Amino acid sequence: MPITSQVNDDTVNITIAGRFDFSCHKEFRDAYRNTPAGSGKKFIIDMSQTEYIDSSALGMLLLLREHAGSEQGSVHLKGCCNEVKDILMVSNFDKLFEIS
Repeated sequence: MPITSQVNDDTVNITIAGRFDFSCHKEFRDAYRNTPAGSGKKFIIDMSQTEYIDSSALGMLLLLREHAGSEQGSVHLKGCCNEVKDILMVSNFDKLFEIS
């Protein structure tokens, strides 16, 4: 299973392993779906095992941001390899998400 999640009191941790593309759409949505929209929870996306992302993955991250409450919620992308980080930077996702 390439996507796993763990919900703590105020944080939702989602780990993505392998390819992050449209085939992961349902799994990714299910990882945060039970968290109330705009709940103010912090979402931490661990991408240290992510090898590849495509445009549908970028769209899924935007949907998560919207679910989190855009400015009120917090979505942090951590552990990105250079290739993934380059795609995020070229797409200006560093303006919308915390990336480390």
